[in-house]
Amino acid sequence: MEKNIAFIWDLDGTLFDSYDAILAGLEETYEHFGLDFDRPAIKEYILKFSVKDLIKEVADKEGLDYDDMQAFRANSLREKNAAIHLMPGARDVLDWTVEQGISNFVYTHKGKNTHQLLQNLGIATYFKEVLTADSGFARKPDPEALNYLIETYRLEKDSTYYVGDRLLDVQTALRAGIGSINLVVDTIEKNQKIICLSDILGLF
Repeated sequence: MEKNIAFIWDLDGTLFDSYDAILAGLEETYEHFGLDFDRPAIKEYILKFSVKDLIKEVADKEGLDYDDMQAFRANSLREKNAAIHLMPGARDVLDWTVEQGISNFVYTHKGKNTHQLLQNLGIATYFKEVLTADSGFARKPDPEALNYLIETYRLEKDSTYYVGDRLLDVQTALRAGIGSINLVVDTIEKNQKIICLSDILGLF
């Protein structure tokens, strides 16, 4: 085992099995504002970009108030917290990191809901610091948040990894000069594709 390994985790689709809840919240939001909801197209969009980008684009296109849409969506999603679960193998991998002395952090585009969900799912104590959309950093793929964690905790770039599930996560890791572990993306140098979280144990 290498020393001083650190994992920086994305949440939605990585540690959190949450896309169904996110899409349900978006569907309610669309219905509330009288919009047609194309689930496959919207899921593809948020996987490529983000929910915030989606709401901004729709608000601009439809002449709606962005803040009103975001507030309604956030309230809808909070009501669906119980529908969000850990991804298979998440707790086992986190327990393994503790045994191995690996440091864990979170960098996610999720907002205020993040800390409550981490508490609800019983994994808040695994992380030294959790950065969210409310932490004030530039959004992915800008590496500002990752650079902050690297500098603050003196992480070694050659043994620090951003674990995610989107191309955006890989791009963010590479721009920060660290490794990437990804549940979806392959064929990119310095990125290791895994099929499930438990595959991480075999990488180290």
